[in-house]
Amino acid sequence: MTTALITGATAGIGAEFARQLAARGDDLVIVARDAARLAESAATLQHEFGIAVEVLAADLLSDDGLAAVDARLADERRPIDLLVNNAGYGIRGELDENSFADEKRHLDIHVTVPLQLTQTALRGMLARGRGRVVLIASVAAFTPRGTYSAAKAWAVMLARSANLVYRPRGVSVTAVCPGFVRTEFHERMKVRTEGIPEFLWLQAPTLVRLALRGIDRGRSVVIPTVRYRVLASLARILPDRAGATGRLSSRD
Repeated sequence: MTTALITGATAGIGAEFARQLAARGDDLVIVARDAARLAESAATLQHEFGIAVEVLAADLLSDDGLAAVDARLADERRPIDLLVNNAGYGIRGELDENSFADEKRHLDIHVTVPLQLTQTALRGMLARGRGRVVLIASVAAFTPRGTYSAAKAWAVMLARSANLVYRPRGVSVTAVCPGFVRTEFHERMKVRTEGIPEFLWLQAPTLVRLALRGIDRGRSVVIPTVRYRVLASLARILPDRAGATGRLSSRD
């Protein structure tokens, strides 16, 4: 039996990771801000899959919330075998339009929080000689689309460098780079999605199934589906102006 800790676990990609990992027999620690929604998710997963689910209600942008999750990862009496850094959100507007406070919170949830949790998880995993860390990035990491893309590019580069160092020691680090996925993400951003071609949309179960295949193989970067791998490759060679067309984030 292994135990996975998932941040942002009650909706979208995080919830689907919880479901598919539970179906494989993993025990779970699920993290989110909404305690009631966490309890509901835990009850459903326990009933359907017969696994143990621990709930940890925490706002990762608060010092106390981040410290609580970090302490859980550091608890060697109850080791975490898989960390999924999924918590995050999109931000609208250009850099000159947004307040520094809004941009800093956005940077913190996508960079500071996963950096701290990954570092803590790595130390325990390396001591045990096994483990996996996942950073949910985005194909936006390969295109110039504001500070969201910049944060996701950080996640990709962290995974590539960390996997190179730690995979030989039994611990893999993987950045998963989804495109457009049917979740609550864009609704919460209050952005319209009618102009996005239907063929670009993925369903969360498909995305997570493909992501887990790459994670299980210890890959540093996973871009689910051929079409998004092609788009990511094109983004690396196209002029920046072409890659920046449209300011809609595409994490999930």
